[in-house]
Amino acid sequence: MFLQTPAPTDAAAQVAGNSNAEAMKQMGFANLAQGFDWLGWVVFITLVVMSFLSWYFIIANTIRNGLVKSRADGVINGFWNNPSTQDAIRELEGQPKGEPFSKIALEAASAVAHHQQANKGGLAESLSRSEFVDRALRQAVARESLRLEGGQTLLATVGSSAPFVGLLGTVWGIYHALIGIAASGNASMTAVAGPVGEALIMTAIGLFTAIPALLAFNFFNRSNRVIFARFDEFAHDLHDFFATGSRVE
Repeated sequence: MFLQTPAPTDAAAQVAGNSNAEAMKQMGFANLAQGFDWLGWVVFITLVVMSFLSWYFIIANTIRNGLVKSRADGVINGFWNNPSTQDAIRELEGQPKGEPFSKIALEAASAVAHHQQANKGGLAESLSRSEFVDRALRQAVARESLRLEGGQTLLATVGSSAPFVGLLGTVWGIYHALIGIAASGNASMTAVAGPVGEALIMTAIGLFTAIPALLAFNFFNRSNRVIFARFDEFAHDLHDFFATGSRVE
């Protein structure tokens, strides 16, 4: 005759269910913070700082690029449609300090004025006006392009490294779970829920930090390439105008 194992009673099943429910409550963020050790705090604070900086540059670059694009046509057309070069230059001087197209044009005008002053003293014979203006425009375009790329390195760094920082927290949380099981000899949900929850939340924080930074980096790369192309186009027209006295259509 075989002995039959008695089926679990409803009371035992209810106790087990309540135990699992209590264990799942330990996987929240409040319990996560309470269970942090020094490495957990380092990983968490690093991700928070990365996220804050990336969102700062996302917002700042969005506003800056939007303003540059919205003002570009007005600045360029205002310069070419002005019948007086001196009036056009004065109008450019009234543009905001962060407006790049006006700074490029003013750099070219300043180069022409400097070349004329040097010619009066016979100091600029070795460098033609065209070469002088070209050098000034190249420097101005490079400077304004560099300003538009502000924050791009940080966004790329956050987008590529934040998942690995979160993964470090994940590995550390799983390690804690294994240590807890080995120390207590208990592999129940109550013993492992907290460390596993820490691991999962760290992974999620790393992804939530990296994904916006990576998407923003790609978006601003595309946006900046369009603006850089307009820089080059405007600079070529300015070079022709200041070197020859007329714009080449």
